Amino acid sequence: MSPQTTVFLLAGNRLLREALSRILKTKSDISVAGTAPYSPQAIQQIAESNCQILLLDSVTSAASDFQFVRRVIEVVPGLKVIMIGMDENEEAFLSAVRAGVFGYVLKDASATDVVAAVRAVAQDEAVCPPRLCLSLFKLVCSDSTALPTLRIRYKLGLTRRQQQLVPLIAQGLTNKEIAMRLNLSEQTVKNHIHRMLQRVGADDRLAVVEMVREQGVFV
Repeated sequence: MSPQTTVFLLAGNRLLREALSRILKTKSDISVAGTAPYSPQAIQQIAESNCQILLLDSVTSAASDFQFVRRVIEVVPGLKVIMIGMDENEEAFLSAVRAGVFGYVLKDASATDVVAAVRAVAQDEAVCPPRLCLSLFKLVCSDSTALPTLRIRYKLGLTRRQQQLVPLIAQGLTNKEIAMRLNLSEQTVKNHIHRMLQRVGADDRLAVVEMVREQGVFV
C-alpha cells in the first residue's frame, strides 16, 4: 500500500473546511492532518501537523499579500502550498508563483479538481489553470534571472531568500555582514543557513555554493 499524502486545510469558511475535509478523508491515498481558520497560531499548527501539503484559501492569502505563504514555506521546510478558491487574475497568479506555491486552483473548480491537484503536487508536479499558463511563460521569458531561480528551487529546494544568501556566502561574507547587507538579524541569517544545509545535505556553507554552481548558475 502506497503511503498517504498528508494535507492541512486552512480556510476561513467553516463550511468549506468541513465539506472539503470530509471529501478528502474518503480518499485512501490522502490523510487530513488538520483543519483550521486563519489565526496568529496557524503556522505553528501547520508545523506541528507534519503535513506535506497545505491547502490555503484565497481569503487567507490575500489578507497579507502572500506574505503568509512565504512565511509558512520558510518555517516549514519542504511544505507544498496549493491555493484554492482563487480568481482568474494574472497578477494574483504570478504573485502566488513568486511566493512559492505549487498549485493554483480557481474558485469555480470542483472538489474533484482539488483532489486531483493534491495528487499531482504530491508527485512533484505543478498545477495551474491552462488559461493562466501563458502569463507564466511570459514572466520567465521577460526575466532572464527567473529560469535559474526556478531551477534551483526545484532541484535544491532553496527558497528565494536562501538563494539570496548564496552569492554573499560565495563572497566570503560573515553572517553578521550578510545580515547587514540584507537588513536581517544575524540569528535569522544563521537559521536560514542551517535550514539550507539540512535541505541539501551539505556539511558546510561553501558546499551549498558548489551545489548551486553545479546547476549552471554563476555565483
